[in-house]
Amino acid sequence: MSDKSKKQKDTAKDKKYLFNNRELSWMDFNCRVLEEAHEKENPILERVRFLAITASNLDEFFMVRVAGLLDQIHSGYNKKDPAGLTPSEQLEKLLEKTHSFMDKQYSCLSRSIIPALKKYNLFFLKYDDLNDELKKKCDTYFDKVLFPVLTPLAVDTSRPFPLLANKSLNIAVRLKMDDADAFAVVQVPSIIPRFFEVSNENGRSFILLEEIIKNNLNKLFELYNIEAYADFRLTRDSDLDIDEEAEDLMAAIEKSIKKRKRGEPVRVELSQKCDNALRRFLIEMLKVNENEIYEIPGPLDLTFLSKFGALDGCDDLRFEPINPVTPPADFYGYDDVFEAIREKDRMVHHPYESFDSVIKFVQAAAEDEDVLAIKQTLYRVSGRSPIVEALIRAAENGKQVTVLVELKARFDEENNIVWAKKLEKAGCHVIYGLQGLKTHCKILLVVRREEDGIRRYLHLGTGNYNDITARFYTDIGMFTSRESFGRDASSLFNVITGYSAPPEYLKMKVAPHGLRNFFRTMVQREIDNAKNNLASGITIKVNSMVDPELISLLYDASGAGVKVTLIVRGICCLVPAVKGMSDNITVISIVGQLLEHSRIFKFENGGEPVVYIGSADWMQRNLDKRVELVFPVEDEDLKKRVFEMLDIMINDTINARIQHSDMTYVAVDKRGKQTLNSQLEFYRLAKEALKLIKSDKEQKLFVPLEGISDHPND
Repeated sequence: MSDKSKKQKDTAKDKKYLFNNRELSWMDFNCRVLEEAHEKENPILERVRFLAITASNLDEFFMVRVAGLLDQIHSGYNKKDPAGLTPSEQLEKLLEKTHSFMDKQYSCLSRSIIPALKKYNLFFLKYDDLNDELKKKCDTYFDKVLFPVLTPLAVDTSRPFPLLANKSLNIAVRLKMDDADAFAVVQVPSIIPRFFEVSNENGRSFILLEEIIKNNLNKLFELYNIEAYADFRLTRDSDLDIDEEAEDLMAAIEKSIKKRKRGEPVRVELSQKCDNALRRFLIEMLKVNENEIYEIPGPLDLTFLSKFGALDGCDDLRFEPINPVTPPADFYGYDDVFEAIREKDRMVHHPYESFDSVIKFVQAAAEDEDVLAIKQTLYRVSGRSPIVEALIRAAENGKQVTVLVELKARFDEENNIVWAKKLEKAGCHVIYGLQGLKTHCKILLVVRREEDGIRRYLHLGTGNYNDITARFYTDIGMFTSRESFGRDASSLFNVITGYSAPPEYLKMKVAPHGLRNFFRTMVQREIDNAKNNLASGITIKVNSMVDPELISLLYDASGAGVKVTLIVRGICCLVPAVKGMSDNITVISIVGQLLEHSRIFKFENGGEPVVYIGSADWMQRNLDKRVELVFPVEDEDLKKRVFEMLDIMINDTINARIQHSDMTYVAVDKRGKQTLNSQLEFYRLAKEALKLIKSDKEQKLFVPLEGISDHPND
């Protein structure tokens, strides 16, 4: 870092700016998702899914973020975060907030979701609610399906407490024989659907698996009297501790994945009104504190509601699906993808426009005789990835294929290891990532031999090369064959795969060596423009806004009169609308049918606006500890399109919430405004664009009859 840069950074730190705590801000985001589960305008099974998402989000939050705070406390780390909180203070506030949040989840379930399901003749029943015939049906299901799978585990001097899988649902049982207590654990099998349809007469009725098991426990413990039982569930510390200097990184990660299964418990969910003796038994066996126990007034592990939301025969109780437009308007009428990209830069907006355009680009490169090499980064891919299959096919066809598979992508490590081994076996050059850095950039380079020499074709994007998540993550991808972009791409891959020094890129901005300084420079330019009465303004769309230095610069920009609009889906540590600090900053969060994932950076630039898109959020890890990439959109038509995207999101009145200076989020005041759901508007625009270009091309192909000769030699 230069002396000037260091001085700027230190100055930003010295100013008495306000920051929100990262973890508390994330909890606020999950609260916004929970609001969607409450929203009566949403179809009921979509509300069910939103509730499931909050539970899944919270699981990962405990496994990583809460676990990280506990590690800091245990190691004696006591440094305050930008919000002025020590790890202990953060944890105290966080546990208070998570307990309150989980109460709200179950209030939503019992008071809002369950009554609403009943209106559509969908019922969740307890065993005691069943008549004799239905009880018999459940008992038969237990005998024929569950009993052969279940394994009751006694706990005594010769049989220690079992190692329970992370996030597994279990039943603790207190037994008695000859006036002596005995304890056992029964794991609810995750391989069997969590809910059983017990009846479809007068509606559809379901019962949870654990209800059937608990009412048949006597068949598992015939020698003992069952005194009490309770459901419980563990969430374990699942952050990997990887030795990146190990000789074999893949082996080191595989070893760490196994350790993840034995991570320390960070949360225990327990049935409300649990038997005291059972409660003491679990606390002793699991070695947890009272504040790590969450008493649950309903079914544990609400993530099962995700599958219930996909219930067969209930399409009318879900959102109308967004079926990606195929092909995207930009590619309509082109059989040769390379010809299309040669003509001009192309853009696709997922999931409104099909991810197939990316898949077909790789597939075409794999089969094209003139393609010499393919280079790609992979961060998260699907379980049966057509992208990876195309890369394997390319290697089998003799092309030089180089793939960086990021083995350290959290919770995708195992999947990525599988793909890395398959790619290597097919003859691809596979790199596992860089020491000390995660490679998070999204880039695909195809090197092709053409009549006028070698030409490089690129796909650059904001999202992963994952055909599954591309159906519900909003992302932007750009295809180009501009020489300046191609040179940058080759340089970037040389840095990733070899010992090349980071170059001076022509177009791309790359972390960790240049991206922070680029953003710093761009914000400062807007400040200078405002002071010189030139057009100024900043519009940024990211998933997370955390970095203290860049947030401080935005505060400086606000003070200089620069209008700053931030569209931040999740964590936002910046505090907007504070007099004298952030008067000119607006923060919007969009939570809707799709997961907002694209990153866009627009700067007014003295009246000649520029826009960049890419993979990086404004977090320290993205700017300093990852290989990230943002790039300019230079084609004028595509620039206008991105500007339009931003305008539509800013004017959303359905999915958007505005953050206030007290860090609460409120729905947009719709009075006097046109109703606008940005996500549905993008879908409409994608369909309309294809319709228009089809019509335009058909008109150009039409030749009037009077212009056609019937002379055989014409």
